[in-house]
Amino acid sequence: MNTAERPLGGIGTEAGDDMFAAMFTLDLGNGEVDFGAIERIYAGNFDEWIEAAARSGLFTRLNVEALAQSWENNPKSLFDALLTDVDEMTHRRYAAIWNALNNIVSFESVEYA
Repeated sequence: MNTAERPLGGIGTEAGDDMFAAMFTLDLGNGEVDFGAIERIYAGNFDEWIEAAARSGLFTRLNVEALAQSWENNPKSLFDALLTDVDEMTHRRYAAIWNALNNIVSFESVEYA
């Protein structure tokens, strides 16, 4: 297997997430929370970020596949990567929304007697 075929050049998906985070962040625009982006990531819809990685030219096809697989295994890893360079208050706001989504899913899965 040559270097181009090894996922993320053999550096692992965590380092790939770091590289991805250095290039892409949530578009905070006017400072408003992007609820749609959070919901898409939480639901496992990574298409726009997979496409961004593929079009960047910095990742091989296998690198992109490895990133996508790592996000499918742990959607929060993409969420965390996108928040790497935001300020603490923004990170707290987004984390609170992620946690609220966890609570909604937990609440909806409760069975009543």
